[in-house]
Amino acid sequence: PKRSALSVELRAHSEETKERSRTLVLRTSARIESEKIWAQIRTKLTITLFSIVFKRYQLCYDLGMQYRIPDEVAKVGKGLRDAGFESYLVGGCVRDLIIGIEPKDWDITTNATPEQIQATFPDSFYENDYGTVGVKTNDEDPRIAIIEVTPYRLESGYSDKRRPDKVEFGTSLLEDLARRDFTINAIALNDPSVEGGSASGGKGHLIDPYNGQKDIKDKLVRAVGNASERFNEDALRMLRAVRLVAELGFGIDGDTASAISENSKHLSHISRERVRDEFIRILNSSQPMNALVLAKQLDILEYIVPDLIRGIGIEQNQAHSYDVFEHNLRTMQHAADKGWSFDIRLAGLYHDIAKPETRRRSDEKNDWTFHGHDVVGSRVTRKALEELRFSHEIIEKVVKLVRWHMFFSDPEQITLSAVRRMITNVGEENINDLLNLRICDRIGTGRPKEQPFRFRKYKAMVDQARRDPISVAMLKTNGTHIMSVFHVKAGPIIGYALHALLEEVLDNADLNTKEYLNKRTEELLKMPEDELKKLGEAGKLRREAAEDEEIKHIMEKHHVC
Repeated sequence: PKRSALSVELRAHSEETKERSRTLVLRTSARIESEKIWAQIRTKLTITLFSIVFKRYQLCYDLGMQYRIPDEVAKVGKGLRDAGFESYLVGGCVRDLIIGIEPKDWDITTNATPEQIQATFPDSFYENDYGTVGVKTNDEDPRIAIIEVTPYRLESGYSDKRRPDKVEFGTSLLEDLARRDFTINAIALNDPSVEGGSASGGKGHLIDPYNGQKDIKDKLVRAVGNASERFNEDALRMLRAVRLVAELGFGIDGDTASAISENSKHLSHISRERVRDEFIRILNSSQPMNALVLAKQLDILEYIVPDLIRGIGIEQNQAHSYDVFEHNLRTMQHAADKGWSFDIRLAGLYHDIAKPETRRRSDEKNDWTFHGHDVVGSRVTRKALEELRFSHEIIEKVVKLVRWHMFFSDPEQITLSAVRRMITNVGEENINDLLNLRICDRIGTGRPKEQPFRFRKYKAMVDQARRDPISVAMLKTNGTHIMSVFHVKAGPIIGYALHALLEEVLDNADLNTKEYLNKRTEELLKMPEDELKKLGEAGKLRREAAEDEEIKHIMEKHHVC
């Protein structure tokens, strides 16, 4: 009877969805165009924001498909059903299962109240206003260590555009799905074990009243029901739509896009921490540039990275093919293309953020200059990241990368001392990221080559500066120790002895112990001075040869021999 009633309700919802207005799919290609500000952007690359194909996604749409559900998740669902309650997987995990990618987390919805959920699972916690109970599985995998179980909910009143004024626990799965953000997230899956399958790969049935499966097949992000109503309930959903486009390579439904533009001002009500979290996921996606261009088109970029907008239409000097806005985006995108860290992507986005206010026309060069944009940009970056509530560690690192991204790297005009000073400025732990930022900066200008000869030679100099030189300092003894233990006065014989010891250690590193060196030093000091001098000078030559060999290996590594 329950299943029959659900089928009737599903059919009713299906009839409603057939009457929806036709979909307009936004696609951008060839050039980024607009009547006003976007006409200034000169782009030569084709940007296909909404038709990116991810071949690794194997889509499945049949209601009887097999899904791999972790045993820990299945046990929670079974526990609810054994206690007499309903249990459905819901949200992003179901979407990812349909697409064929591994879910990052697992959510279950049920008709049980929070108190009933906790009674069913004593090892759980409930610390929010929305009824979500965290059930502990004690699994080492963080993705399934906590399974979130949430009662069916009815929400009403969203006066702050962030959270419902009133939350009631419901009894209907369909009512719960109706309050969700996008159709691709409004699909529920009953546990495969209900149909007699195993938790690891049984058949389950999808409850999909809003045709989310079709939108997954068509690669579309579409709001559930009335898009404006959904975005007025929680304005962050507008930014989430852009993030899903970046992460999944989907397009965006026309009505949904229009509603985002119309309601973009509501993002001002959203806390900067929540904006930051979506921003992080956008930058960590494979297509952050497309997402931020889309955010500008939908009028929400000003609520994410407002400083970026100032670079639109700001022409640069002859070394650059793009304006400041596009250059920053392309620098960031190359970091994503290389799979480099979030810090490099963020620094790439902000590295030239202050060029608009530092731009001056040089009559002498008959070109634009941007003197001091790195210094000013580091201040702008710090203020922006602090406003987004980034951690102190991220702020300090990214600010350093922006501040020093203009380092002089002509190996014909700098010394190792200058390279060491740069390493000190940015921090040895950050120097590799600074070098990678320079690579991204080069590609962002429109240059075809990541690492020309001079840059590779500079990287070799960095490796030279970072390594410990081959010297008597490597020995586990020193002149002070020798004078103290063997009662020898300071003089040339101390140096002769140390270099003689060094030659032996270079041939056999295992000899570099206090015991052996003390024993061998005693033997050396008993030799005639002229004989010890010969051994010492031979040791110096051996040290120089070893040093030259190490430098050669460094040069070969960077292909600058």
